[in-house]
Amino acid sequence: MVRWAESGELSRLIEVEQAADGLFLQVGIEFPPGTTMVQEVADVGTVLVEGEPAAGFAMFGWVDGNVHLDQLAVHPGQMRQGIGGRLVRAVLDHARAAGAPAVTLTTFRDVPWNAPWYERHGFTVLPEREWGPEVRKVVEHERELGIEVAPRVVMRADLGR
Repeated sequence: MVRWAESGELSRLIEVEQAADGLFLQVGIEFPPGTTMVQEVADVGTVLVEGEPAAGFAMFGWVDGNVHLDQLAVHPGQMRQGIGGRLVRAVLDHARAAGAPAVTLTTFRDVPWNAPWYERHGFTVLPEREWGPEVRKVVEHERELGIEVAPRVVMRADLGR
């Protein structure tokens, strides 16, 4: 069941994110050293989790008037059980309830559990000419951090209010 994160479980979420990031090595993607995204979270009210202890989480914020999915991670030992899909649906439901017109995210274009997976969950690639100024800043920031180690895309799921 998806629930809101509690501050005491952030160390577990860091473990989940690091383990999930390790999967990228099998497709030749190695992230630069540094902090995890969830390690930098300022408000646990922007993090949804599933599991006790947490098996996965979704972290989000606001970008260009849309909810922006900053990070989705599921521990590799608990993948392929629908956890990621339930977390995405919870983010979409939260965005609808908050009055957002869409949910956006950035992801790797060619990694099977990234862009192709999000397409199966209602996201489409957002052409660069349609990016807002804040999403542009997110992409630029990812480049500065060295995250763009393989082709990336911005994706959007319209919520049809």
